[in-house]
Amino acid sequence: MTNEMIIFIESQKLAEAGKINYTGRTFKAVNMAGEEVEFKETEAIHTFQTWKAQGFSVKKGSKAVASFPIWKHISKKATVTAEDGTEQEVDKSRMFMKVAAFFSASQVEEMKERQ
Repeated sequence: MTNEMIIFIESQKLAEAGKINYTGRTFKAVNMAGEEVEFKETEAIHTFQTWKAQGFSVKKGSKAVASFPIWKHISKKATVTAEDGTEQEVDKSRMFMKVAAFFSASQVEEMKERQ
């Protein structure tokens, strides 16, 4: 399952529990059984870093609406010496699950430009 799918499922659960709001829009999707299903669109939820990268800051005093595990990718280059003495650069990237805190769109505001 991708992070996008994980976040979609969790945001639907959060909206059903009343922790985040619906936008008032709906969309249709086809489920694994091939059936067309209609969903209510929820407000966006992202991590602190994702909101920051999109030009928003989390309002002071806001607490995360949810924390749940998502995939984290680490990419690292390493130099390995072969038996014949030659050195090769090897990609040591890996994926793992990490619990992340999420904030909703109603908890952020657009960053003011610094002067």
